[in-house]
Amino acid sequence: MARIALGVEYDGTPFSGWQIQEGVRTVQECVEDALSKVADHPVRVTCAGRTDAGVHATGQVVHVDSEARRDERAWVFGANANLPEEISVIWAKTVDSSFHARFAARRRRYRYVIYNRAVRPTFLAYRVTWVYRPLDESKMAEGARFLVGEHDFSSYRALGCQAKNPVRTINTLEITRRGSFVFIDVEANAFLHHMVRNIAGVLIAIGAGEKPPNWANDVLGYRDRALGGVTAPPHGLYLEGVAYPDAFGLPRISSSALIW
Repeated sequence: MARIALGVEYDGTPFSGWQIQEGVRTVQECVEDALSKVADHPVRVTCAGRTDAGVHATGQVVHVDSEARRDERAWVFGANANLPEEISVIWAKTVDSSFHARFAARRRRYRYVIYNRAVRPTFLAYRVTWVYRPLDESKMAEGARFLVGEHDFSSYRALGCQAKNPVRTINTLEITRRGSFVFIDVEANAFLHHMVRNIAGVLIAIGAGEKPPNWANDVLGYRDRALGGVTAPPHGLYLEGVAYPDAFGLPRISSSALIW
């Protein structure tokens, strides 16, 4: 039995999230179906991080166990021949059994993309979150600084979040602007359900002048989701990458430059 790690990218727009659910189309179901055809037997896919409906990925990592003898090229091109056009396997690598897509991950990185202009976008619909009010990215960055480090993110997680521990460590949280695009780049050891979208909701309110920058810190202190900001839409959210120990030798691919 071999363990294969694979890098996957997808447009989350037509899917009801990553995780298999009865009666709806999901990314996991499509990936498992495609890889099962390559392996010529059913496989189960484990991912680094489940994404919600409408959320995209340029750097998702998964693993499967298979008895099939296939080279890495066959896993990539065989999977893509059986995947819908919204999903692509971009690399594959045989790893030892100590690798686990979720539990071996050390850090995860997301990018939230805001399109900030008065008129809604056309070609970027469902690829970005449109905010028509002018945003001050410097105030957003000032608010973001309160969230870096280890904190109890109870106010920044979904009410239905099932994680037992709300404490997470954000390593970096950066706000940048390029023309009409405002980017929120965040890397952490792990994320709670809706954590990035709730952070984005707070920072958008700060950037629009509804709240002062220190409100991000006030929300932290409440430890109560009901007192937090709105949950930003899923369309602008991308899982950009997952970091693992170097010993596994996984490819290091920066996908953001390919899109933005």
